Amino acid sequence: MAGERDARGVRGLRGGRLALCTAVVLCATGLLGGTATAAQRAPAPSPPPDGGARHLDEVRKEIEGLYRAAERATDAYNAAEEQVQLQQKKIVELARTIVAAQGRLAVLKRQAGALASAQYRAGGIPPEAKLVLNADPEAFLANADLVRKGQQAVKGVIGQLTHLKSDLDGYAQDASHRWEQLEADRQKKDAARKQINDKIDAAKALESRLAAKEKDRLRKLEDEQALLTQQKWLDSGALRDIRGKATEQGKKAISYATSQIGKDYVWGAVGPNTFDCSGLTLRAWQAAGRTIPRTSQEQWRQLPRVPLKEMRPGDLVIYFSDASHVGMYLGDGAIVHAPRPGRQVTITGAGSMPILGVVRPDGERTG
Repeated sequence: MAGERDARGVRGLRGGRLALCTAVVLCATGLLGGTATAAQRAPAPSPPPDGGARHLDEVRKEIEGLYRAAERATDAYNAAEEQVQLQQKKIVELARTIVAAQGRLAVLKRQAGALASAQYRAGGIPPEAKLVLNADPEAFLANADLVRKGQQAVKGVIGQLTHLKSDLDGYAQDASHRWEQLEADRQKKDAARKQINDKIDAAKALESRLAAKEKDRLRKLEDEQALLTQQKWLDSGALRDIRGKATEQGKKAISYATSQIGKDYVWGAVGPNTFDCSGLTLRAWQAAGRTIPRTSQEQWRQLPRVPLKEMRPGDLVIYFSDASHVGMYLGDGAIVHAPRPGRQVTITGAGSMPILGVVRPDGERTG
């Protein structure tokens, strides 16, 4: 009966064939929470019968640590990439501003030259002499007024020239600073990329030394550990009060994310064929009509946070103290996520990793 109730909950959340498939996966992997019986609980990892098994568990921990380090570096890489793109955009905007300002400067210089020439042609005789020699004193006064206006116009043009040259100096300094920042961001990006490649290569090399049977055992050990951690989370009662329902946008995001199941994790990838963890959540919420930050750390910083007990399907669960991993909550104690290199987008327990907190892409920021 518990399995039927959970299946109905998921079916109500997402509807139709997709919901039924998800419920089957959740039941088969023991992820459904709340009404789990002792028979449904994830088995504890078997005590290692020999040194080989102990060695394999050590390898698992080492590989996990290397991929976690790569994931942290991936976030640093993505953040640096965003800054590179921002600086490039600012430099282009500055270049356009400078070109426009130089055009205005050329016009003002021509105006200043014309006014100066006019003043020169009108000069040479003192105003008192002009008044005596002029047959029409009123015409002289009118001309004198025009001269004053011309002088004021010259001062105005000179003032504009001065300000414009000052602005151009500022633009040039800003552009120089932007170029320096761009180069610094590129260096950060390259350093992060090297760290990622080094960590992933080390993990792959470590895994490649295992025989085929050991690789199968390693994967089972990873799954077993995840299920054990998930069961401890369920036993804590964390899922007991979670009753939230997905919004329409949340359902769209879930539909997109779950339709990517089986696609490979590739660091820095944002689809459509491969994803990293935050690339998957980014695209899923874009499909739902919401633009969210690119990285899991920025998703944690910028999106509205909600208490775990108020979590609802479509929310993003942020993992580890450094916010270096993210998955999308599906309901019934499960998430969909892109785990790590060498693995595919899949469904797993929401409590199978240390939870930092929950954020809501379609929520309202407070405070």
